[in-house]
Amino acid sequence: MKNTMKLTFSALSQNESFARVAVGSFVAQLDPTMDELTEIKTVISEAVTNAIIHGYNEDDNGMVDLEVELEEDTVRLTIRDRGIGIHDLDEARQPLYTSKPELERSGMGFTIMENFMDEVAIESEPMVGTTISLVKRLSKQRALCN
Repeated sequence: MKNTMKLTFSALSQNESFARVAVGSFVAQLDPTMDELTEIKTVISEAVTNAIIHGYNEDDNGMVDLEVELEEDTVRLTIRDRGIGIHDLDEARQPLYTSKPELERSGMGFTIMENFMDEVAIESEPMVGTTISLVKRLSKQRALCN
């Protein structure tokens, strides 16, 4: 059985924590381990923050779309903005790269996503926006603990 959630919210930095909590609450029904839940919430923070800071340049008129799909032991996440897009995706995916050094950004967002998720796909077109698709397969070991 597939279960889906969709949210659309303003590109405001305070909505990053809302997105984390909403996704964490929704994913909890699959009974993930604490580490898995933390990883999922962390990648949501990274992706939503990227959309707000980089996609919209902190223009609060933008909207962020967030979709979560649960199916058996798999979590699929999609984060989409209609912002400025990424001009050089290969460069943006490099560890420590940031287009906003003045904001003291770490440049580790995509690296964190790639380390915590089983699949990461990024589609971006300048002046059209960016879509990040993430897949996490939950461990089978959680069933052994119950």
